[in-house]
Amino acid sequence: MKHHRADAPFYVHLVSDATGTTLQGLARACLSQFEEVEAVERFWPMVRTDKQLERVIAEIAENPGPVLFTMVDKHLRKNLQRAVHDLGLPCMPVLDPIIKGLSSYLGVAPKGVPGLQHALDAAYFKRIDAVDFALSFDDGQNLDGIEEADVILVGVSRTSKTPTCIFLARRGIRAANIPFVPDLPFPEKVLKLKDSSHDGPLIVGLTETPDRLVALRRNRLKAEDMNPHYTENTYLDLDRVEEEIRTARKFFSAHGWPVIDVTRRSVEETSSEIQMLLQRKLGHKDQPELLS
Repeated sequence: MKHHRADAPFYVHLVSDATGTTLQGLARACLSQFEEVEAVERFWPMVRTDKQLERVIAEIAENPGPVLFTMVDKHLRKNLQRAVHDLGLPCMPVLDPIIKGLSSYLGVAPKGVPGLQHALDAAYFKRIDAVDFALSFDDGQNLDGIEEADVILVGVSRTSKTPTCIFLARRGIRAANIPFVPDLPFPEKVLKLKDSSHDGPLIVGLTETPDRLVALRRNRLKAEDMNPHYTENTYLDLDRVEEEIRTARKFFSAHGWPVIDVTRRSVEETSSEIQMLLQRKLGHKDQPELLS
């Protein structure tokens, strides 16, 4: 097989018989391991007929590059692999090692039904409900029913509370978030939740380094085209931001809440840490869905 120059852009084709979100995530995770490579992603979801596959193969021939796929239909798989092999390109069924390993361990053959992970089952509707919940309880705008949350995130402005809640919701976890503002009283209703029931929501404090927080806030003001005088207020004053973070940390500690520093974490990493905390809290009973 001919090698491609690592410093030159290249196409990578992602072929799926479903939505392809799993495939995209796996492909990007793998590509992130290679420094200074520029991949041009060509995405081909919902490929379920010979005619659809023929169009994809024609595109691969026109823009050659490695092919990653998640397809369960044996006929389509065989045709794709044969065509890509004839083009002299690698063709990788990325889920095969996982499925084969599970099948061997369980002694059960896989169903071989495309898009099965996106079936409209109870777990699907649970995720939809969790997203609605996150939107309804964003930024402390609503406290009526917040006790139904699995997780409540508390943090100063620009600690990624909202995107983290949405990411958790996509995994079926009901997440709410409340801003921590030093000069304003924190909702007593939330403070009493942990005391009222051992099974109450997990409350997690989010924090960030002052420098990073100021940079994020400044970018937000620029993006929203706010009046220039905002750049001089306490929202961006480094000393005040440092004090704001210290006060928040003391508050979290006083209430025994776990704290996550999101400075060097992506939303996905923060969410994973929260899921682990939730799993530890709940043990193995009545857990929200932790896998998508």
